[in-house]
Amino acid sequence: MRLNRSLLFVLLLAAGCATRPKETLPQTPRSFPADGLITQRAVLTARGRQFTLNGYLSLSATGGKRLIITENFGNVLADVLVKSDGAVHVMRSSQAFRQKWIERYVAADLECIFGDAAEGNCPVRMISPTHFVIDRFWYDLDLQIVEIKPGPQPSTMFDATAVKP
Repeated sequence: MRLNRSLLFVLLLAAGCATRPKETLPQTPRSFPADGLITQRAVLTARGRQFTLNGYLSLSATGGKRLIITENFGNVLADVLVKSDGAVHVMRSSQAFRQKWIERYVAADLECIFGDAAEGNCPVRMISPTHFVIDRFWYDLDLQIVEIKPGPQPSTMFDATAVKP
């Protein structure tokens, strides 16, 4: 009887945990046009609250990246320009997205998904080529690309000296 219990205990230890490990999707290279307009929808979860956002990202191989984040009714919440050299220019901020938050997090998340940021520094999971999830300590961003329109963008979109409203 004692031998059966010992054998059962050893078998249980050898079997391990009954739960399956998390499935991870293979990371495929992100392919976005060097020049184009990308329309996005996102759900931002912060402090237990969810906010739906729309994003319009202009890409330019020479000018950089210009992201405008709006709420559902069209009000601009954030407008940020990340130049090709990595310089961040906050063109417009709001009560919801303050300038320091845009500089620190919005620009970093933009580079994680659409830039050349180091993989180790980016808490991003690619669910599909058009669906990304960023998990930071105090917020999550679930971003889906709705439309990609390749083509040159107006150079004025990438002018950091333009008058800020």
